[in-house]
Amino acid sequence: MPSLTIENYLKAIYQLAGEHQKPAATGQIAQTLGVSPGSVTSMLKTLSEAGMVTYTPYEGVQVTEAGRRIALRVVRRHRLIELFLVKTLGMNWDEVHEEAEHMEHSVSDLLIDRIDGFLDYPDTDPHGDPIPRADGSLPTSNSLPLVECQGGDRFRLVRVLDQSSDFLQYLSEIGLRLGDQAVLVRHNKAGGILFLHTCGDSHASLGRDAAEKLLVEKIP
Repeated sequence: MPSLTIENYLKAIYQLAGEHQKPAATGQIAQTLGVSPGSVTSMLKTLSEAGMVTYTPYEGVQVTEAGRRIALRVVRRHRLIELFLVKTLGMNWDEVHEEAEHMEHSVSDLLIDRIDGFLDYPDTDPHGDPIPRADGSLPTSNSLPLVECQGGDRFRLVRVLDQSSDFLQYLSEIGLRLGDQAVLVRHNKAGGILFLHTCGDSHASLGRDAAEKLLVEKIP
């Protein structure tokens, strides 16, 4: 079994690479894991020799198929734990990330499969991130960034890319949680501000940077 450190590296590389799996930079990995760039370079050489990543100095790193399987297994554990904590213990969506970080390396695949079945095989976690299935496949989505919507569009919030506690608490304060419906009243592109009418019959505004972190599905 891979060590906790190897799992953390592979998960970080996979997630930093994004949907299209572009090479992740060593600086990004160092910042994500809170380690020095030198430590990252050393570990990437080790992972490359083990066939878990493809590493090209000054260009970046990508997981191989073997590395991807391990990364997805850790991501699956993390996201199912988050959802379990929300659904069964009533924890808030801004509280579960750190707890899942601590637990994702210590639970067995058997327990995770049981949690998956108990939750009726969900597609997404409390932040809308897709939960990898046991076979490594991922649910698909037709979501788009909120910033791509036009004034008058009605939408449902389906994923939040920034899962820091402060940002999630801010969304809760303005009445915008996962699954909520809202209307983009106006998109002031010159000022970089989006004006919303949320489901709580209240009005809110978001800066462009914040709106880029929200994925939505349009509602006819």
